[in-house]
Amino acid sequence: MSVSAMFFYGLSAAVLISALLAVTSRNIFRSAIFLLFSLVSIAGIYFWMDYQFIAAVQTIVYVGGIVVLIIFSIFLTQQAGVDLPTPLRGRLFFAALASLCGFLLVTLQLLAHPFRKGAEPAMSKDMKAIGSGLLSTVENGYALPFELVSILLLAAMVGCIVIALKPNTVTE
Repeated sequence: MSVSAMFFYGLSAAVLISALLAVTSRNIFRSAIFLLFSLVSIAGIYFWMDYQFIAAVQTIVYVGGIVVLIIFSIFLTQQAGVDLPTPLRGRLFFAALASLCGFLLVTLQLLAHPFRKGAEPAMSKDMKAIGSGLLSTVENGYALPFELVSILLLAAMVGCIVIALKPNTVTE
C-alpha cells in the first residue's frame, strides 16, 4: 500500500470516527469539537486531492465560521459542561430505524449505479474555473446549490441566536 493511500485511509477514518463521536457524544461541547475534527479532516482530504482552494474554503467557512458559531452559541447558553439528557427509548428506536433506512437507501443507490470511468477530464483546479462553475446558471452550474447552502447557513445562524436568547428555565 502506498503512502498516499495510507494518508487517504487515515483521513477517511478520522472523518468517520469524529463524525460518529460528534453525533453520539452526550456533552454538547465535545460534540462541537468532534465536528471540528471531522471538518478539518475533510479539508485534509481536499488538500490530498490537490484542491487547495476548496480546502481553504472548507477551513474558512466551516471550521472558522460554522463551528465557531456553534461553540459561541453553546457558551452563550451557559451549558457547555452539561450533559444532554438521555433520549427516550422510543426516540432511540425511531432514530435507529431512520438510520437503517438511510443506510439501505444509500446502499441500494450505490449498487444500482453503473460506475464507469468518465470520458470527461477531471475538474480544473484553477480558481477562476471553480468560481465560474459555482456561480454559473448553465446546465452544469452550481448556482442553485450554492444559494441553498447560503440559506442553510443563515438558518443555522438564526437557530443559534434563538438558542442563545432562550430564557434560562432552571429553577433552584
